[in-house]
Amino acid sequence: MRKIEKKLIIEEVAKLCVDANHNIPLDVISKLKISKDNEKNKLGKNVLEEIIKNDEIASREKMAMCQDTGLAVVFLEIGREIYFDFDIYEAINEGVKKGYSEGYLRKSIVRSPIFRENTKTNTPAVIHTKLVAGDKLKIIFAPKGGGSENMSTVKMMKPSDGIGGIKNFVIDFVKNAGGNPCPPIIVGIGIGGNFEKSAILAKEALFRKIDDINEDKELAKIENELLEEINKLNIGPMGFGGDTTALAVKIKSHPCHIASMPVAININCHAARHKERII
Repeated sequence: MRKIEKKLIIEEVAKLCVDANHNIPLDVISKLKISKDNEKNKLGKNVLEEIIKNDEIASREKMAMCQDTGLAVVFLEIGREIYFDFDIYEAINEGVKKGYSEGYLRKSIVRSPIFRENTKTNTPAVIHTKLVAGDKLKIIFAPKGGGSENMSTVKMMKPSDGIGGIKNFVIDFVKNAGGNPCPPIIVGIGIGGNFEKSAILAKEALFRKIDDINEDKELAKIENELLEEINKLNIGPMGFGGDTTALAVKIKSHPCHIASMPVAININCHAARHKERII
């Protein structure tokens, strides 16, 4: 068995908080540049240029790319051959507190959704845990801004709704969201499991590389069709019109009950922030 020290986890989580907010993933910035070159709408092209410039300044000057530095969402993959002599969740929250304080990142978490007192630490984080083989700990950190997260939903669809029903649901939802989630967006879709599992699947789908191809050929086809239809909506960058409403559509599925077809949509804005470390 391999022991991992609490201090190491705190330090790594703190670094992830800063890194994710300062440095947009390289695959995303590359896709933004390609989209800017292909954008036919003049205003849309100008907006994409400003987004790219903003992201480059954030990385160079070590500044947050967006003033909303997000709710700390953490996915842990814990190897069965490691152990802790401390509370792992407490360590994660200490790391978030340290990262948001030392990185001068905005603290956006309130103690109660009804009584809106700020915790002033950006904690507690939302933490999802999975046990896996091996002696490594993977930490995926995804600060989720309120604007894009608010434009997310779950619908308990009927199996008879089929692929056509899913596509109509996604396209209508993105259309109604308009410019609110700060497009160009990445659309994560979770299909199957149950009510809460579909939402987690949708969020996990957003961690995929932006130009990867779904291993399931049928889902890959649906992703491509949805991306094409979404980009015909003329919502465009930041809602000002154009061909670039979405950079990608990502789907993750899971077996489900014969009577159910849960479908969740989780949207990322153009600041598709997520970073990971393996300890």
